[in-house]
Amino acid sequence: MKLVVFTSLHDAARTAMAAGFFNAFTLPSLVRGMAGALLHEPPVGREIVEAMSDVGIDAVPPRVVKPEDLRSAFMVVTFADAPSFPVPGVRAERWDVPDPRKLPPARLREVRDRLREQVWKLVAREGWYKLQPASIVARMAAQPR
Repeated sequence: MKLVVFTSLHDAARTAMAAGFFNAFTLPSLVRGMAGALLHEPPVGREIVEAMSDVGIDAVPPRVVKPEDLRSAFMVVTFADAPSFPVPGVRAERWDVPDPRKLPPARLREVRDRLREQVWKLVAREGWYKLQPASIVARMAAQPR
């Protein structure tokens, strides 16, 4: 099984949402997503949990990323506030997605939807997707953009 680490410097919001979407879209026998923070284990805000609940997906609580997590990862996705730290043999991507903490609910949901699209593009590009029940697909398609 491959590991994809979603990491940020301080916040849990983007990593928790990205890993939540990633794990919902992928086959666990192929790949798993981990939400991580580089400095400390921040709590996932209630507003993030609610925004993810709106689309029927759980946010993944982040944990502190350890060097062994990075060395064993297939890919590390960092957000704009995290430093680049190349790890030999590990693919890396950097996503420029705004920090949704302290945003009004409508903007937070825009960031959530942007993350969902980026995660889906990654999953589809790599062929890691699982077939989604029709109810989830319909609920996601009905979300306003």
